[in-house]
Amino acid sequence: MKREILITQEGLDKLKTELKDLVDNRRPDVIARIKSAKELGDLSENAEYSSAKDEQSFIEGRIQELEDVIKHAKVVAETDAKTIHIGSKVTVEVEGDTDTFEIVGPAESDPARGKISTDSPVGQALLDRKAKDSVRVKTPDGEISYKIVSVV
Repeated sequence: MKREILITQEGLDKLKTELKDLVDNRRPDVIARIKSAKELGDLSENAEYSSAKDEQSFIEGRIQELEDVIKHAKVVAETDAKTIHIGSKVTVEVEGDTDTFEIVGPAESDPARGKISTDSPVGQALLDRKAKDSVRVKTPDGEISYKIVSVV
């Protein structure tokens, strides 16, 4: 089964940049830290060695994760700006407040930066909708109504 991870071009570029930094900079740095810590002798009570090994484990795991996402990434082609899809910038009105965010694939979701995943309840509710549509989204705090102001 071919697995595709839908992503914007901007999101894919960011993942590739992060991967390059991990491989070219952070991996060699942590390897040098491990080597230096080994030279201090007894590894059983060497906090620097332990810390560097933990960081190395994290870096290697993140490299594998990024390589997998990039391998299976499918950049979403731009479509008409009338309906909401991955890559759309959406302005909504929620309980009297206005909020703007971008709809993205799960691999680049970052709600704190205004990037809402298609897998989230809000993202799912907004997909394929148009400006002036209203949707109700079930959240842990109850149902919330979103009125779509604009789609770009």
